[in-house]
Amino acid sequence: MDIEEFVRKKLRENVPEEKIIEEGFKRVLEFKENEEFSLKFIKAVLEEVKASEKILKIKDETLKNLLLYPRAGVKMGEAGVGSRGEGDFFVHREIARIIKSCKSRAIIDSEDQDDAGVVKAKGKYIVAAVDGTHSRLSEFPFIAGFHVARAALRDIYVMGAEGLALLSDIHLADDGDVGKIFDFTAGIATVSEATEVPLIGGSTLRVGGDMVLGERLVSSVTAIGSGDHITARRHAKEGDLILMTVGSGGGTICATAIYHGYFDVVYETLNVNFILDCQKLIRNSLINKVHAMTDVTNGGIRGDAFEISKTAKVSLVFDYETLVKTVNKKVLKMLEELNIDFLGVSTGSLLIICPEDTAREIKRLIDVIEVGYVERGNKSYLLKDGRREELKPKFREAPYTPVKKVVDREPENFEEMKEKIRKACDEAIKKKEFVLNNLLKKRN
Repeated sequence: MDIEEFVRKKLRENVPEEKIIEEGFKRVLEFKENEEFSLKFIKAVLEEVKASEKILKIKDETLKNLLLYPRAGVKMGEAGVGSRGEGDFFVHREIARIIKSCKSRAIIDSEDQDDAGVVKAKGKYIVAAVDGTHSRLSEFPFIAGFHVARAALRDIYVMGAEGLALLSDIHLADDGDVGKIFDFTAGIATVSEATEVPLIGGSTLRVGGDMVLGERLVSSVTAIGSGDHITARRHAKEGDLILMTVGSGGGTICATAIYHGYFDVVYETLNVNFILDCQKLIRNSLINKVHAMTDVTNGGIRGDAFEISKTAKVSLVFDYETLVKTVNKKVLKMLEELNIDFLGVSTGSLLIICPEDTAREIKRLIDVIEVGYVERGNKSYLLKDGRREELKPKFREAPYTPVKKVVDREPENFEEMKEKIRKACDEAIKKKEFVLNNLLKKRN
């Protein structure tokens, strides 16, 4: 629980301070179990929040604007951020607008909606990616660490780069057991050792410092790599074939399994086959003949196909019957029994887009299934039961836990919501420009 947010919310609702202390004391006591400490703590939080709220009344409008943020009036959950669907993709495109406004440019950045960013240094492509730990794996830190490390490395390898290093960032709430840090790190280290990519450092902090009570784990892993050839999504070409490996999922499939009681499915996810396959492509010089690669994670094949079509300005056409074969049988059985659309969840398959002659070579090197082809257009399609239907993401990825099924709803007016988000993004860009052109220049 975020006790600072609780106090700030109550103050803004004009709740009397004695009531805030009374209720806040009870909430803190639930976690701290010491009455004297809990009372002192809530009073100190109230004192700090009251001081910071005076920002709202300062006369220096420039400073006020600098300290406060532009409010969109749209909540993260309402916008579907992190839910790998239409709402999430839109917000990420807005983030890319802020990055695009910078004068420093990369070879590949967020505007490309790709798996990793790329810059060039001394003739080599330097590739970097950061992945956040699956939010529902807080209580299962080893699995969380394993899958977030593997996900970060996947994002490096699908850009055609060899992994060079891993970095860890872990934030554990104030009441979290320190053992979680070690278990999480061990999960990362397992992937590190299995793929021979060293974990070279990281950061360890608490979520919200003293203010977040409980045991919530929030973390991420960054991967860095280098290569001579980039397999960005935008390089997909008309006439290419689409190949996929069999995927057994990662964090999403683990969360699905755990929160539905299919615990043994977790075993299926514990492998680094994806990365080993990419290493074979690179070390056998086949990567130079591949046009584009990705991992099937961003809202499943629905999301990835949508993003590739949009970025590369081509149509991806998939055969449903062969797509089914790209999902681990035990994982697929679970998804079918739970009535979860496998096209809308992260299955962790390697997706390769390449010319036909290259596809033949790849088939001789690694186990892949030919699932479709690329044609002229700007949408993706699914061939099923003799029909051709558009393959596109929903507002959120397929709901894969009981809670996600409850929150799986579309906004009543998405266009209105998007306009509010755009305006908040515009204001953020204006603030950046103001600081660059005024405050920094005065101080340099």
